[in-house]
Amino acid sequence: MPIRRLSGADMQVIRHQRSPEDSGLTLIELAIAIFVLAIGTIAATRTADQSRVAIGGETPRLLARIVAHNRIEERKLYGTSVPLPATVLMGAQDFAIEEDVAVTEAGLVRVQVTARGQSGEGAQLNAYLKGGL
Repeated sequence: MPIRRLSGADMQVIRHQRSPEDSGLTLIELAIAIFVLAIGTIAATRTADQSRVAIGGETPRLLARIVAHNRIEERKLYGTSVPLPATVLMGAQDFAIEEDVAVTEAGLVRVQVTARGQSGEGAQLNAYLKGGL
């Protein structure tokens, strides 16, 4: 079947299939556009909410890591035989500190510090100190 080019008369028929007052969107086109925009808005809102929740939990973990790091520095200065408090106040939050001290086969002292906030977030750090502290 040969392909026929459209002539000027054919173009007139195509152009005049809709009258000028019919130009614009139909109701179904408008409903579909609103539906697509609503889905996009819901997706963006959920993403922002998940980001907010993830970022909001970061502050207690960061403070717990600072508390654990401070305790390791205290152990480097004072050694493992000096008693230190089991609870520390940092950023208006109380953090419970647990320490596990063990001597390695190489003669180093391994200090494992776990700092946990009241809300449950925490951090755990390990350090190896010179023996005899």
